[in-house]
Amino acid sequence: MRLRGVSYDVGRVLDGMNWRPAFDQAESRRELEIIRDDLNCNAVRICGEDIGRVMTVAADALSRGLDVWLSPELWDHDAAETLDYIATAAGQAESLREQWPGRVTLSLGSELTLFMKGFLDGDTFRERLAHPALFDRLRSGAHNEPLNAFLARAADAARQAFHGEISYASLTAELVDWSMFDAVGVDLYREASNRDRYSWELRRYLSFGKPLVIAEFGCCTFRGAADMGARGWEIADFSTLPPRLNGDYVRDEDEQAREVADLIGTFATAGVDGTFVFSFVQPTSPYSEDPRYDLDMASYSLVKSFGSRLGEVADLLPELPWDTSRMGTTYPDLPWEPKESFRAVAAAYR
Repeated sequence: MRLRGVSYDVGRVLDGMNWRPAFDQAESRRELEIIRDDLNCNAVRICGEDIGRVMTVAADALSRGLDVWLSPELWDHDAAETLDYIATAAGQAESLREQWPGRVTLSLGSELTLFMKGFLDGDTFRERLAHPALFDRLRSGAHNEPLNAFLARAADAARQAFHGEISYASLTAELVDWSMFDAVGVDLYREASNRDRYSWELRRYLSFGKPLVIAEFGCCTFRGAADMGARGWEIADFSTLPPRLNGDYVRDEDEQAREVADLIGTFATAGVDGTFVFSFVQPTSPYSEDPRYDLDMASYSLVKSFGSRLGEVADLLPELPWDTSRMGTTYPDLPWEPKESFRAVAAAYR
């Protein structure tokens, strides 16, 4: 594969909660070096809402020899606001492309049917996801025409400012008109419900005759997570304070490692152009020795975070069932420890 990468979240924002609440650029630079040198990646997909932060981290990655997929993402806004956001991001991305030509791809959002207002009923992602008519609406395909109309406007706005390659990270239920993009991008998780037809789905995306990039795939860290695929995060209950798992689960790093490594092998054999494992680190899902509060089980992260990078989120909690002083052993300067999946991805990418 040409691109061997990982998703790197610098601050997606959902329901007002920043997924990287305590961001430190020096720490980020250290993690990018580890992604390059130890995880054996040659590319990184940088996700986040703050365009300035996305571009700053992208410049750090590019200067370290990593190709970049820029994924600025504004969630739960309407079409006009999202279009303005994409145009702004495209203008800032162009300065990176000029400095590092051929190494920057701009993604015009991800799974917008779910994450943007207007295609489905509900003002927020969680409202849309919980709506009783969600699956009937998706099966009807009624979202596809307005989605492609919006993507056409977004692609036109992006190309006016950005002169590199553009793509989009699609939901499998979105039938995207890929003629307006330079590469096909899809978030392609495997789970029990699609395991038998997964190879067919992969061939379908390869049939468009353009480079195929798996923008997101992965597995959580509990026994049975491979069968849940993209729904593994649902075992976490963030409605309680402090957040906890919604039942009794068994931590299983080996299952996560096996599933991710097998998927990378499947993609390489099929002729996929690039992959971005989801994800490198998820600080708001910290590990705990108490399985009730081991939010890392519900995490797709390749490293298990400890509790010292919760930032303002910690101020909202009456107690912290996580060790806020713990640092890693493999990397004593960082507040996380590689999981078995880290080693499995490093071996597969090597």
